[in-house]
Amino acid sequence: MPNYAFSIQSALLATLIVAGCAGVQPPTSPDAVYGGRPGYVLGYLPVDELPDMRTVLPLPPQPGSAAFAADEEAYAATRKLRGTPRWELAARDADLTFPNATRVFSCVLDIPISEQATPHLNILLRRIRSDASRVNDLPKALYKRQRPYLAHGDTSCTPDEKHKNDSYPSGHTSIGWAWALVLAELAPERAGAILDRGYRFGESRVICGVHWKSDTDAGRLVGASTVSRLHADPVFVAQMKMARKEIEAARLAGSRSPLDCKAEADALATRW
Repeated sequence: MPNYAFSIQSALLATLIVAGCAGVQPPTSPDAVYGGRPGYVLGYLPVDELPDMRTVLPLPPQPGSAAFAADEEAYAATRKLRGTPRWELAARDADLTFPNATRVFSCVLDIPISEQATPHLNILLRRIRSDASRVNDLPKALYKRQRPYLAHGDTSCTPDEKHKNDSYPSGHTSIGWAWALVLAELAPERAGAILDRGYRFGESRVICGVHWKSDTDAGRLVGASTVSRLHADPVFVAQMKMARKEIEAARLAGSRSPLDCKAEADALATRW
């Protein structure tokens, strides 16, 4: 069966590269990079240019190992957070749909992020999500690791969400860490806070009970590998430049995040 998403993406990339001398103008409309189903957009990278993390990631920890014992310890420690504001934030972090996902870094950037306010930044985040998610697919399919809450006969922070044995690596973590690395580059004066939020975004998956700690460690490797490859893509690089200008313009205009950032900070202050 023809891979229409790949064909569309390749054609789009070729068109933009040809326009190189005149300057790449990355699209900002989700319709321009429609991925074939509602809410899904194409990433920047063709399928054959995605990093193959099966050759990079270590094997997931095996029962009886010290690493697996550490996974179990983290799972047990985070059960005490059930019903707390940190648990509720972890549940919100689970939502990767747009526009909801734009709130993850809105507070640490302290600007509104949306298709209307920051169109280049918005589509940048959406397309990075697609690339990081696809890089996760092969190792997930290879290892088929059982999720912790299923292994313990427990419930997660998102009980309506159905999971299968695809815990390693954590896709949410790879996406969140990829976002954090890119945003830290776009707003270096806030890099510390951005990277901390990206790290804690991965921790939310452990708190939810849907990933082992080692899944999130592996997810950060996936996110970093994805971002490293993206920097060789001219459309991604051009979109980053546009997104940086939007962030700077929002700062000059005095725009602030519309979220309850104190409540988020209070929730993140909870450690396990």
